[in-house]
Amino acid sequence: MMIFIRFLTLALTVLSFAQIAAPTALRAEPLRIVIDEGVIEPLPFAIPGFVSPGGESAQYAAEITRVIAADLAGTGLFREIPSSAYISGVTSFDAPVAYADWKAINAQALVTGAVDVSGGNLSVKFRLYDVFSDAPLGEGLQFTGTVAGWRRIAHKVADVVYSRITGEGGYFDSRVVFVSEQGPKDARLKRLAIMDYDGANVQYLTDSGALVLAPRFSPAGDRVLYTSYESGSPQIYLLDVASVGKVALGTQGANMTFAPRFSPDGQSVVFSLEQGGNTDIYAMSLNGGNLRRLTQDPSIETAPSFSPDGSRIVFESDRSGTQQLYVMSASGGEATRISFGPGRYGTPVWSPRGDLIAFTKQNQGRFHIGVMRTDGSEERLLTASFLDEGPSWSPNGRVIMFSRESQGAEGASALYSVDISGRNLRRVTTPSAASDPAWGPLQN
Repeated sequence: MMIFIRFLTLALTVLSFAQIAAPTALRAEPLRIVIDEGVIEPLPFAIPGFVSPGGESAQYAAEITRVIAADLAGTGLFREIPSSAYISGVTSFDAPVAYADWKAINAQALVTGAVDVSGGNLSVKFRLYDVFSDAPLGEGLQFTGTVAGWRRIAHKVADVVYSRITGEGGYFDSRVVFVSEQGPKDARLKRLAIMDYDGANVQYLTDSGALVLAPRFSPAGDRVLYTSYESGSPQIYLLDVASVGKVALGTQGANMTFAPRFSPDGQSVVFSLEQGGNTDIYAMSLNGGNLRRLTQDPSIETAPSFSPDGSRIVFESDRSGTQQLYVMSASGGEATRISFGPGRYGTPVWSPRGDLIAFTKQNQGRFHIGVMRTDGSEERLLTASFLDEGPSWSPNGRVIMFSRESQGAEGASALYSVDISGRNLRRVTTPSAASDPAWGPLQN
């Protein structure tokens, strides 16, 4: 049986449980969701409440169980079997599994766990079972951390379950930086905020004293680039997430700088710079300046995004007369147009897998989030609304988050996510209106 385990760190200890016996009754194929572009029937799973010694541990056990279940069900790939259907429960982490009872309710996967809280520290151990093979799917694991980080531990458990069943990396233990909006549509106050991928634990990184736009995470998730009007014209700032300290990115007195994005190694940035009425794409090292002009056209070039290997850049330009997508070498030079469908294309973002480019498309009065191959082939539109824009990829390249604005004077922007197949469109809950999401990496 193939076992997919992500060994996770970040103030969390991962321990293997040697007492779990090797599988003895495997079917011909391991339990696996094969993710393709066809219709997927969600895999039914059961997750009885994690056991605990009671008291404070019981409270965290219940909360952790619910977050894991919500993570898995929220993908659209899994369907939770309600506890009311259970024939038997789990009263001890080490008790034998009554496989027949779980088969009877058609559970294909079973997640069991135990939670213990002691002196401000929290320990979670869990196992995943392939019910119809009468065997565990991989070894059990244990995560430890502080009680304050209980949600992160829950997300890590869900990531392991997701990875073992799908064979893909997880994305639950990740964060999103976005623009939080308040006030009337014609006088919005905007500030940067950060949250867990599911909208929990919102923290504000800037105040609403200056308009902010287009935040972008560094590859390590420790810094954020964004555009601010603090000086009166758009300028790029670099913010440290931990300290919330920020510095203006020196660009040699440029009139306007905007649409920044990190290189895959986090050592340089690309962005748009306006000088003398012309907007081009530039690159600059974060260690010592070295400003380099990458495009030379008398048109508007903006929204650059690196390929994962750092060799190419996709960007938008109106050099052909309408807003379209182009790909060029990361060192600049000749660019190749890749968008040829009807309408206008913008805000391209290269997938972490390197195989797709997400974009915003405007056509016949509607906005869409779409994906295409890196050569422009196999274009697929995933959404359609009055205004959808600004796609951002999950760390595993499976899900896209974007902004959707409702119509009318009272319309507001909200965050949504959608699978790259176009299924499972979901709103991401935020305390107020929100826009410009940027999905960060898995946390360390």
